[in-house]
Amino acid sequence: MTTGAPPPTNPAQTRRSSRPRSYLPLGIAAWLVLEIWLLTVVADAASGFTVFLLLIAGIVLGSLLIKRAGRRAFRRLSEALQQQQQTGAVPAGDRRGSGNALTMLGGLLLIMPGLISDALGLLCLVPPVQRALSRYAERTFERRLRAASPGSLGDAFQQARMRRPDGKVVQGEVIRDDAPPTSHPDAGPRPPLTP
Repeated sequence: MTTGAPPPTNPAQTRRSSRPRSYLPLGIAAWLVLEIWLLTVVADAASGFTVFLLLIAGIVLGSLLIKRAGRRAFRRLSEALQQQQQTGAVPAGDRRGSGNALTMLGGLLLIMPGLISDALGLLCLVPPVQRALSRYAERTFERRLRAASPGSLGDAFQQARMRRPDGKVVQGEVIRDDAPPTSHPDAGPRPPLTP
């Protein structure tokens, strides 16, 4: 019998809420208001047609950048796979393709309507900025990987699949509709599935 009341929670297992995550919606709203305000200021100073041309130019340039970076990444992947097939050894990672992700991010920011996002997108295309952001991302990723205990990432995913949000283990059996019906030795025959 269910009462409709939520199950009791253990105060020790309260969720940790991060400050950046709680302020994210407010930050996105402020960013959108700032983008719209800046577009209206530029439209008053120049003209609405100029703003329209700037937005179209950003969309075209951003899509060309994303397409170019995607082709370059696919070509490098193909070369690495061919080298692996020929030599039989896994090729060592090269640093030539390290800017593809930031080039795609810059293209995505250019596609987004707004002058601030266009400026950030163009900033992502400057090679010294790309190198600095790549080094920072590598250091952050390695630091978090070292901080994670061995097996904690896999264990976290395993626990997320097996447990309900309140921490109780869900007992049950998975029955696939596309599998042929089978009978369990303790149960009688199953009726056929009808759509």
